[in-house]
Amino acid sequence: MLLGRNTVVSVGVFLFGLALLWLLVEKLGVPAVPATGVSFLVSHTIHYVFGRTWIFRGTERRVATGYILFLLNSLVGLAITLSLFALLVSGGMHYLFARVLVSVFAGLALFVLNALLNFRSL
Repeated sequence: MLLGRNTVVSVGVFLFGLALLWLLVEKLGVPAVPATGVSFLVSHTIHYVFGRTWIFRGTERRVATGYILFLLNSLVGLAITLSLFALLVSGGMHYLFARVLVSVFAGLALFVLNALLNFRSL
């Protein structure tokens, strides 16, 4: 059940993040790598709200403590995302396709980290 709820939230938030990435790059002229970092952090903050209220509801951790742990976990995901993204884009891959591909690896790593360390639900 956790994985199903996480999948629903992750897909929705990822699509929002992808749209934000496109907006930053195509309409605001932000370079792709920094724009990926911004869209990652914004979308993961939204993901935390849904994680706390729907995916891992009933967690006993305080909101502020949970959010700090979530952000620390997200730094791991951000490092994975930016590293692989920069590698793929520098190799000539389109930034949106690279972001989709990278999300598979970073998303799984973040789910496991948050489930084990933050929400203690695995």
